[in-house]
Amino acid sequence: MNLSAQDHQTFFTCDTDFLRPSDTVMQKAWRERNPPARIKAAYQALELNNDCATAYVLLAEEEATTIVDAERLFKQALKAGETIYRRSQQCQHQSPQHEAQLRRDTNVLVYIKRRLAMCARKLGRIREAVKIMRDLMKEFPPLTMLSIHENLLESLLELQAYADVQAVLAKYDDISLPKSAAICYTAALLKTRTVSDKFSPETASRRGLSTAEINAVEAIHRAVEFNPHVPKYLLEMKSLILPPEHILKRGDSEAIAYAFFHLQHWKRIEGALNLLQCTWEGTFRMIPYPLEKGHLFYPYPSCTETADRELLPTFHHVSVYPKKELPFFIHFTAGLCSSTAMIALVTHQFPEIMGILAKAVLGLWCPQPWASSGFEENTQDLKSEDLGLRSG
Repeated sequence: MNLSAQDHQTFFTCDTDFLRPSDTVMQKAWRERNPPARIKAAYQALELNNDCATAYVLLAEEEATTIVDAERLFKQALKAGETIYRRSQQCQHQSPQHEAQLRRDTNVLVYIKRRLAMCARKLGRIREAVKIMRDLMKEFPPLTMLSIHENLLESLLELQAYADVQAVLAKYDDISLPKSAAICYTAALLKTRTVSDKFSPETASRRGLSTAEINAVEAIHRAVEFNPHVPKYLLEMKSLILPPEHILKRGDSEAIAYAFFHLQHWKRIEGALNLLQCTWEGTFRMIPYPLEKGHLFYPYPSCTETADRELLPTFHHVSVYPKKELPFFIHFTAGLCSSTAMIALVTHQFPEIMGILAKAVLGLWCPQPWASSGFEENTQDLKSEDLGLRSG
C-alpha cells in the first residue's frame, strides 16, 4: 500500500491541485493508508466533481472485485480523463502551472488506457489490448516508465505473433534503454525458437554448435546474467507464487512476475526449456571473478535480497545470487599451503617438541631396521628349536 501510494502521488498529483477541490480531496486520499478511508475520499471527490478521473481509478483498483467491474470503472475514468485532458491542452501555454497540470492529466490518461488494455487482455480480447497499447506507444512515446512495451510483448506472445515481438524488441532492446527480465528473456526465447526443436546436447557436443545455436546460447547467458533467478522458476525447480504488485528489477520478485506470466510461452515452443536447462548455468562460469566486475551488465546489486524480502510474502524463500564455486584444485592448494606454513611456524617456535613429535610419527609409519632384523632372528631361533625337538 505504501509503494502504491507513492506511485499514485507521483503520477496523479501536482502543485495546482488546490485549484480544483476534487483534486485536493484525492491528494489526501492517495496519502491515506486505510483502504476504506481512501474509498470514502474517492466518493467525496466524485460528489464535488463527477468528472474526477483519479477517483474512478482508485475505485477501480481498490473497490472493484472483478476485472469486469474494474473495466467498467476505468471506462468511466477514461471518459472523464479525456475531457480534462482536452481542457488542459487548451491552457497549457498560459503559465508553468498549466503545463504542470497538463503533464499530470497526461499521466492520468495514459495510465487509464494502459489499465483498460490490461483488462481487455485478461478478458480474452487480446487484439483489442494490442491496439490500445500500440496507440499509446505511438501517441505518448516518452512515457516508457509505465513499461507499456512489456505488456505489449506479453500480448503479442499470446497471439504467437513472433515477427511483431521481434519488431518491438528491435526498438526497445537498445543499449541506451533500461532492461528488464521481460526484454532479455523474450529476446532469448525468440533466438531459442529457431533451434530448440532440433537441439540435442549429445549431438552438439560431437559436432559443435552452429551459428544459430551459439546466438541462442549467448542470448540465454545474457538474460541469466541480468536476472539469474528466472531459470529456476521456468524450469519449475522452485514453486511459483502469485507475483507482488511491485517488483524489483533483477530481483527475485521480477523473476516470479516474469515466470508467472511467460512460462506458458516457453512451454509452447518445443525444446525451449530443454535448451535453457542445458545452458543457463554456464553463465556463472563466464562472469569474471569476483562477481563485482560483471560481464554484459552492471554488477549484480547485493541489496536485492533485502528489498525482495519486503515485497514478497514471508513464507516464500527468497532466491539469492548463485555464488561462483572455485575448482577443487584451488581449495586443495590453498589448504596445503596454509598447513605447510602453520607447521613451519610451529617448528620455528618449538623446535624440540616438533622434533620429538616428528620422531614419533616416523616411528609409527616407518619401523626401525634393527627392530625388524631382531624379529627375524627370534623367528629363526624358534624355528631351529622346533626342528631340534622334532629330530629328538
